[in-house]
Amino acid sequence: MATVTATMDNFEQLVTENDIVLVDFWAAWCGPCRAFAPVFEAASESHSGMVFAKVDTEEERELAAAFEIRSIPTLMIFRDRVLVYSEPGALPAHALEDLIGKVEALDMDEVHRAVAAQASQRDQAAAEASARS
Repeated sequence: MATVTATMDNFEQLVTENDIVLVDFWAAWCGPCRAFAPVFEAASESHSGMVFAKVDTEEERELAAAFEIRSIPTLMIFRDRVLVYSEPGALPAHALEDLIGKVEALDMDEVHRAVAAQASQRDQAAAEASARS
């Protein structure tokens, strides 16, 4: 599968309707982004069961701001609607392949439990802070 363009209008749909979505935040003027682009494209061709999306940070400033993109390229990976990876920097092909393998191997039941536990802790901390006010 070739890469798709992610925008503010289709981003949520891409993440909710697909099991694994890799997102490359990039800009045309960025040298490392241009170097990473063929690696990302090649991976998209060899992993047809995943969505490889590109976000042009110059065109999609609101989307880049929503994810607090401060450095490009930034690669994010969503699995089962959960952000499981987010790091700036271009990856060589072998590192991207290794990362994809790790994402595929994740125990998503465990990930969902961890996410629920974090949410519960945040809610408890907010309730305690509110009670002290």
